[in-house]
Amino acid sequence: MKAVLFDLDGTLIDTAADFIRIIQQMCRDEQRPVVDAELIRTQVSEGARAMVKLVYPELDVTDPVFLAHRQRFLDVYGENIVVDTDLFNGMYPLLEELEAKQIPWGIVTNKPRGLSESLLKELNLSSRCSVLVCPEDVQNTKPDPEPMYLAAKQLQIAAEEIIYVGDHPRDIDAGRNASMYTILAAYGYLPIESRDDLDAWNADAIIQTVPELHELLKQKITVLSENQRMMG
Repeated sequence: MKAVLFDLDGTLIDTAADFIRIIQQMCRDEQRPVVDAELIRTQVSEGARAMVKLVYPELDVTDPVFLAHRQRFLDVYGENIVVDTDLFNGMYPLLEELEAKQIPWGIVTNKPRGLSESLLKELNLSSRCSVLVCPEDVQNTKPDPEPMYLAAKQLQIAAEEIIYVGDHPRDIDAGRNASMYTILAAYGYLPIESRDDLDAWNADAIIQTVPELHELLKQKITVLSENQRMMG
């Protein structure tokens, strides 16, 4: 294992609070029932369309009115992308240890590039992130392995020597399809329909907290370091 890749929302960065704030304000503005925060949280990984659909369940997602609401949501989010957003608790020391051991880390996400880059810039992570692969960079997004292979190519590391951490079945599928070592981040924004049987995701490992993830990565890093020592 020579590198670590993360999904973005719900795995590396806890963005849910800002999404909840915006969606619930949309409900109030439209005098609609305020959507429960936990329900919004489960839809973050599904993207803007799924979250806005919680506010306007009667509208078809192709309806121009729905598309206008979705764009308004994206505009508000883009203008205030980091209000209550931060890395998950414990993620800063994890990244620092990877960097200290010269293990590159990066991101493969279905979040649009503009928003992803803005988020990383606001959190001072842009220069630390070794690779960022977004939907605009590929023809086929996760769960297809194409973005995983692109990240591996940019890192100049074989895909089978990379760990991928994610909180959605498509993350695990994409990693597995690229022969990466996959870790299911059960602390993330797990879809309601998939959270009852995490073993069915077929990840190589399941972790419940960031400190647990840190310990697992330490083991992988230790194995790498030991192999390097033995090879001289």
